[in-house]
Amino acid sequence: MARKIGSRYTANQILGRGSAGTVWLGEGPDGPVAIKMLREDLASDQELVGRFVQERTALLGLEHPHIVTVRDLVVDGNDLALVMDLVRGTDLRTRLDRERRLAPEAAVAIVADVADALAAAHAAGVVHRDVKPENVLLDMQGPLGPGGSHPALLTDFGVAKLIDSPRRTKATKIIGTPDYLAPEIVEGLPPRASVDIYALATVLYELLAGFTPFGGGHPGAVLRRHVTETVVPLPGIPEELWQLLVQCLAKAPASRLRASELAARLREQLPSLTGMPPLDVDEPDQTEEPAQEPAAEPAEPVRRRGAVSLVPGAKPDSNRDTHTSMRVPGPDELAGGAHGTARAPRATGAPRPGSARHRAVVRRRRVTLGVAGAVLAAVVGVGAYVASSGGDDKPAQDTHSTSAP
Repeated sequence: MARKIGSRYTANQILGRGSAGTVWLGEGPDGPVAIKMLREDLASDQELVGRFVQERTALLGLEHPHIVTVRDLVVDGNDLALVMDLVRGTDLRTRLDRERRLAPEAAVAIVADVADALAAAHAAGVVHRDVKPENVLLDMQGPLGPGGSHPALLTDFGVAKLIDSPRRTKATKIIGTPDYLAPEIVEGLPPRASVDIYALATVLYELLAGFTPFGGGHPGAVLRRHVTETVVPLPGIPEELWQLLVQCLAKAPASRLRASELAARLREQLPSLTGMPPLDVDEPDQTEEPAQEPAAEPAEPVRRRGAVSLVPGAKPDSNRDTHTSMRVPGPDELAGGAHGTARAPRATGAPRPGSARHRAVVRRRRVTLGVAGAVLAAVVGVGAYVASSGGDDKPAQDTHSTSAP
């Protein structure tokens, strides 16, 4: 099963598979490493290989306690690989799947670590472009932080940029994971550092609520919500923390905080969150029918499973692709969405607006209102007839009385 990667590394065991490639547990001159082998079709793309080599200096220069260090980039025949530090722990998606949502103190501490990582990357001119729980690793051997959280490290730097080459993706395509895409990416604008802030704020919302603010249903509907809808408040969190979330989820990139500012502001919130339990928020429905597309079979619930992790024991990648190429919606499509999120927290048992159950309730109400309207119209009609009959009699009586002697 073992295979040589270049002249210095040996890949021994598969840790996980993702849409961009396979992660192996490997061995190098200095000990255990994680080796991410990109897909064969990517490795055979000479333009991508050239970009890979060009990015080498930037990726190797990213060193920070909360960044998974890239030790080497290997180009050898059909092999195209990133050699990284091996983190002994799990990814944030796996923890979220297990616990559903985190206590606010732990969630904020983890996101503050990731914000520190982004601050270092942005200072070096590197935009991550795919911040999500699958790409956040928790070092189980590190010291415990606020809320019992393990140190968080951000990984997979540069992969989205490498895949998003001009020849592989046209101007009508976008690269990213739908739930975490900033509105400007959906609208076809070039990614700046602010897209990472939007994605990280989405991760924080998900850690607190157990679901993303604009996710669920058909990917096209998710993209439209990012552009047209507003985030719904989460009950039970301090107002200052909520305002921080809202600012970083702003539609306008310039309105969002920088990564260093976000990290500092989050850590200021930690004392007020000590001992606070996870939020009691009812999760929205996990199914949604594609608009104007009759489904041959009932839609299945969206599965929230872990994607590729650079840690031992990681799960296989989910259907939430690390890099999904999708058409950019046109202006008319983006303008067609209803304002106000379709995944708002709601009362237990209440149907989510836009769901099949909600539409059935609306139809029943329309039928009831239609029957009531018909009855009301009949009553009004009878009343009008009686009123007009009474009006005809009265003038006749008056005429008769005036003609009497």
